[in-house]
Amino acid sequence: MSAGPLLTSKRLELWQPQIGDLADLFDLTLAEETRRFLGSFVPTEMDAFNRLLRNAGGWALYGYGIFNVRLQGGSKIIATCGVFRSHRGFGPEQGLDNVPEAGWIVHQDHWGQGIAREAMEAALAWFDAAHGQQRIACMIEEGHAASDKLARHLGFVEYGRQESEGAAPLLLYQRT
Repeated sequence: MSAGPLLTSKRLELWQPQIGDLADLFDLTLAEETRRFLGSFVPTEMDAFNRLLRNAGGWALYGYGIFNVRLQGGSKIIATCGVFRSHRGFGPEQGLDNVPEAGWIVHQDHWGQGIAREAMEAALAWFDAAHGQQRIACMIEEGHAASDKLARHLGFVEYGRQESEGAAPLLLYQRT
C-alpha cells in the first residue's frame, strides 16, 4: 500500500493507518466513557485489528479514509478522524450507504482541547481539495452534545433520524 498524505495542523499530525498503530488503536476505545457513544461492546484486540484493517482498506479502495492523529512530535495516537466509506444498511432513504461519511474518536485524556475540531478541519480541507467538495454524511448518537456541536461547526446539518430497537436514536447529518 502506498503511503497516504501526512497532514499537519497547528498542533497535530494526521496520517494513514499503519500496522504499527494497532496497540494505540486498541487503547483509544478502552475507556468506558469513550465507548459510551460508540456502542456498548468492550473491544478486544481482534476488534482493534479489524478496525485497523477496515480503516486501511478504505484508503486502498477509495483513496481516502480515517486518519490516525497524534500531537506534533508525539508518537501516541490520541484520536482518529476523517472521511471514510461505510455501509450502514439503514436503507436508501437515509442516505448513508455508498456515500462518504465523516467520523471522529478522541482519547478521553484529550477531551475538551479542540482536538477533534482541529483534526476534522484539516481532514475535511484535504478531502475537499483531493476529491472535490461533495455530500458527506455523519451520524451522531442522540445526546452527544459535543459531537453535535462539532458537526454543526463543520457545516453539517441534521437531515434525519435512525431508530434501532435496543439502541439510542442516531441523528443523521450531511454537509453538501
